[in-house]
Amino acid sequence: METGELPLDINIHDPRWDQNTFMGRAKHFFTITNPLNLLLSDQELHKAQTIVKNYKAGIVTPGLTEDELWRAKYRYDSAFHPDTDQKIYLIGRMSAQAPMNMIICGFMLTFHRNFASVVFWQWVNQSFNAIVNYSNRNGNVTVTEKQLGVAYMSATTGAVVTAVGFRALTKHLPSLVACFMPLTAVCAANCINVPLMREREIRMGIPVTDDSGHKLGYSSKAAQKGIFQVVISRIVMAFPSLTIPPLLMTELEKKDFLKRRPWLSCPVQMGMVGFLQLFATPLCCAIFPQRSSILVKYLEPELRAQIKEHSPNTEVVYFNKGL
Repeated sequence: METGELPLDINIHDPRWDQNTFMGRAKHFFTITNPLNLLLSDQELHKAQTIVKNYKAGIVTPGLTEDELWRAKYRYDSAFHPDTDQKIYLIGRMSAQAPMNMIICGFMLTFHRNFASVVFWQWVNQSFNAIVNYSNRNGNVTVTEKQLGVAYMSATTGAVVTAVGFRALTKHLPSLVACFMPLTAVCAANCINVPLMREREIRMGIPVTDDSGHKLGYSSKAAQKGIFQVVISRIVMAFPSLTIPPLLMTELEKKDFLKRRPWLSCPVQMGMVGFLQLFATPLCCAIFPQRSSILVKYLEPELRAQIKEHSPNTEVVYFNKGL
């Protein structure tokens, strides 16, 4: 066995930083969501995949350092699904969140007064969300085309109806109030899209394991908790980029600089959204641990009995909550 210069006891099955702390999770997600990961070529990604898989198999690339191993690990994690090991669509990767939301939210905020634009950009946003939700689902549970279609149409309809309804309600109110229409629509859509996209997980359950990673069964209670955490993270993630730019733009548009150059409003607002998303995405993904947990006593009675029989000392089980 080739061991090279690097020891084989580095735990790359888990993130580099302690995931029991918010700061550890934040460092992890700042690395995962770094938009520069999108510039990696297929060759670079497959090289990273080979390094990681070889190391897990006990084979170390000659001359590989620990920092290079972790760099390969995070390149690999940024592009491949943790459960299925399949390469994720480019815009479905978490590293695409900041640039894609910069464009979509920027246009939603800029053109929130036009009915056709409201409908179009809510549709674009939910199409993007559907790809992200599908790409980052729990890979141990399959999703049918019918479920994808229902989730997509329901979230899109919910977002558009919310946005149009809010637009009608705020028609005679100050323009600043109307600026928050995109936020209301996005929050409503997240409450619809994520649960529907992952409805099969609620119905069939997701794998739960003990502390050592041994599968103990499937739980819909764990799925419900994971989906709830994802919805909360998504809603909080939307707040900075859909509230701060409108407030700032209300003041900036009063200045002569933008009055003389109104065409700059969209790129300025888009830049604000992009900057905020660089921080909001990783920090909000870090609110809850990726490897979430639930007490055995809160599981389904049948699963509780099964765990008590085969693993009587287990009081907490773990699961992948998705993103």
